[in-house]
Amino acid sequence: MKQLATITVIGRDRTGVIARITSFLFEAGANIEAMEEQVTRGQFSMVLQASWKSSQWQPGVMKSGLKRLGEDLGMEIRLRAAEPKGLQRAALFVTREPHCLAALLPAFKSGVLKAKPVVVVGNHADLRPLAEKAGVPFRHIPWLDRLRGEDAALKALEEYEVDFIVLARFMKILSPNFVWRYKNKIINIHPSLLPSFPGPMPYRQAYERGVKTAGVTAHFVTMHLDEGPIIAQDSFTIRPSMTLPQIVAAGQKLESKVLVKGVRLFLQKRLDVHWGVVKEV
Repeated sequence: MKQLATITVIGRDRTGVIARITSFLFEAGANIEAMEEQVTRGQFSMVLQASWKSSQWQPGVMKSGLKRLGEDLGMEIRLRAAEPKGLQRAALFVTREPHCLAALLPAFKSGVLKAKPVVVVGNHADLRPLAEKAGVPFRHIPWLDRLRGEDAALKALEEYEVDFIVLARFMKILSPNFVWRYKNKIINIHPSLLPSFPGPMPYRQAYERGVKTAGVTAHFVTMHLDEGPIIAQDSFTIRPSMTLPQIVAAGQKLESKVLVKGVRLFLQKRLDVHWGVVKEV
């Protein structure tokens, strides 16, 4: 049995960062299983997957050692450990629309989604009763200022030891600084058949363009808006007599279904992202 962990590194680019971190992990008995890094406008970002033999895993030593290394490098280094036999811990981000959250919570409770929702984060408090009725803590984080909102959200994710995030109609754009910390671990539902109609009003665009088939897309969130790797899609026919509210209602019913399917595929470890494309394995 081995212990798995994800390490994220973010800070101003400087020479020798990768060597310092990989050397530290090697000396701590880690096996580096995957690593991806990039530099954008002078900012260095890295996500690293590592594993340890259970006998060599010392979480307290690892966290304190990485903290000291981060201070020495002038970078933020975080470690998220996964329990080999435990359920993954999910955070559900919402705004005001209840339909996706109302589908996800029973799916988790029934075991259709084999993970544990540990917190619902809302930039409005409208869905607090729905979360608390299901026994899931609700954290209201105003998002008038994105920097402050994301900082508070990241602190909540660390507090609840979150492994992955589901955007259940969360109507805010996440910055690259946030997204990189949970690379391929943020799942969103978009109300169109991407790549068609990205952005905030896809149903209206479909209605005004007179399209005959509309749909929804579950996808991983990347640093490019509504362009992340596609996990699952489904569609519905727009009849000539349908009004915009009727199109929205049909789409919302499908959003819930496809989002649950996308999360289920993610949890079954059947997805592999290669060159920006999701493949079932």
